[in-house]
Amino acid sequence: MTTFALPRRPALARSTVIGLAAVAAVVALWSSFALSARALEGAGLTMADAAIVRFAVPALVLSPWISRTFRALRRERALIVALVLLAGLPHYLLFAWGAHLTSAALTGLLVPGTVPLFVTLLLFARSRRGIPRRRALALAAIVAGVAASAVFTGGSAGPGGIAVLLAAGFVWAAYTVGLARTRLDPVGVIVVVSLASLLGAAVLAATGALPSHLFSGSIDLGALGGYALVQGIGTGLLSTACYVVAVKNLGSSIPAAAGALSPVLTAVVAAPLLGEPVTAGLALALALIASGVALFALTPTASVSPSAPNEV
Repeated sequence: MTTFALPRRPALARSTVIGLAAVAAVVALWSSFALSARALEGAGLTMADAAIVRFAVPALVLSPWISRTFRALRRERALIVALVLLAGLPHYLLFAWGAHLTSAALTGLLVPGTVPLFVTLLLFARSRRGIPRRRALALAAIVAGVAASAVFTGGSAGPGGIAVLLAAGFVWAAYTVGLARTRLDPVGVIVVVSLASLLGAAVLAATGALPSHLFSGSIDLGALGGYALVQGIGTGLLSTACYVVAVKNLGSSIPAAAGALSPVLTAVVAAPLLGEPVTAGLALALALIASGVALFALTPTASVSPSAPNEV
């Protein structure tokens, strides 16, 4: 009797598995970041207080690596360093401000949801290469979702808040492009971002440019500890490290796109936790952006050279 060996399915590469696991962690941690940013006022913290806590914890934990990181910075290009630093205080303040003006669900939707769009536009501006039809369709769905959120959400989510969140998405996209080209390792990225942002936040609080309960001594220690755990450890250390690992293993486009799935989790959790109902307009925006993200992520990266892992 003649037997034939069945072809084996090719196993996922180790780098792909690591990248996908890192992306899954990023989705969960970004959702917790959006929820905690929206709950900022209820915890008795100002944006300056939260920023100081957010960046002080990783700066303290990773202090043994500071001297090594400074040596590595000497070999890095100034433009790349500037792009990496955008992930710190600039993005944090825009994100927190947008959360204050809108809702947790909309914050979690617009910021990561628009990153794939902005990343693609930035890479297109650099390479001037065409965008595949499927990826263009995916980006169109994301744009439609953003438009739906602006038109149908109403309430406190005015045009100003949406504009701030779009700016936060653009800043993160610029960081993602710089991150894919930096020579710094994940620890080095966190050290640079945390130290520079901690210094900037402390200066803004000490000079009165941003109000701070921490500097006045009227801070709630319980809220401070909670934010140290959620944003200092969760966002400051784990999400940043996971995002760096994801970009290094998958390239810039897939992590940027998969991260846009976090608003679904955010919206589901925000309903019972913060009393924010999922309205028809928000549901439409979620469906459009989530479908755009799925189509974007499923488009083979090999055909999109500006965002392929081996080019960034």
